[in-house]
Amino acid sequence: MTQFDQQYKQALWEIMNKGFEEYNERTGHKTKIIPGITFHLDNGFPLLTLRKIPIKIFVAEQIWFLTGSNRPDEFLKKFTKIWDDFTEEDGTVTAAYGYRWRKHFGRDQIAYLIKHLQAQPGSRHAVVIAWDPTDDGLGSGSAKKNVPCPYTFTVNIIGNRLHMHNIIRSNDMILGCPHDVAGFALLQYILAAKLGVKPGRLTHSISNAHVYDIHYKAAWEILERENNHPKITLNPQEDWFERAEAADEKLVEEIVDKLNKQYNPLPQIKGLKIVL
Repeated sequence: MTQFDQQYKQALWEIMNKGFEEYNERTGHKTKIIPGITFHLDNGFPLLTLRKIPIKIFVAEQIWFLTGSNRPDEFLKKFTKIWDDFTEEDGTVTAAYGYRWRKHFGRDQIAYLIKHLQAQPGSRHAVVIAWDPTDDGLGSGSAKKNVPCPYTFTVNIIGNRLHMHNIIRSNDMILGCPHDVAGFALLQYILAAKLGVKPGRLTHSISNAHVYDIHYKAAWEILERENNHPKITLNPQEDWFERAEAADEKLVEEIVDKLNKQYNPLPQIKGLKIVL
């Protein structure tokens, strides 16, 4: 199995066999939970092969993030409707990650990250935040449809490689985790190419790693699966960052094609539904 397949399967085993089963008030579902799970990924592109993952969705989503938009009808809806359930009546997603990174705080954190690391590649200050403490969580009473799950990441250049540490407050391990890991790996690769270094380690830390009751059967099925899949590679180009900023639709197709040519996953698990 690939490095990510192995670590993902181990995390699922821990949750299903040792996790706490608790009722979640907001969703009305039971979940099995492990607090504090971390993946360390540095051997190939982390695309889950134990079940088929829709590649185009996370690729288009990550490019949409880099445009800084908070409107899915700007670019993203041409590829997926994944954010429809989180879109407000005015057509915006209040906590759209790219908007939070690039516009919400009155500062383009992504542009500053690149400029800062170009000037000081050894810096330990390259932190990007999506969580707004003035309005997110803590019983704020806000009627908005979502708050950020991946709420911060840190980038370090060490050994001529770009390493990213992504922190997730809450991850649905069946539907959310594989999607988020692949998406943030793509962001890591795009930033690395822009900064003229190789991709390094992706550290994906989850505060609340859970499996919903309606996904228990899928989790047990995945735990029975084995896939002797070779390492997946992706060689990002320096211009990918500018092309993403410009919402280049052809970039989505190029990246998807590069991954699809190497991707031989086990069958998809049908009937999986997102819990809102």
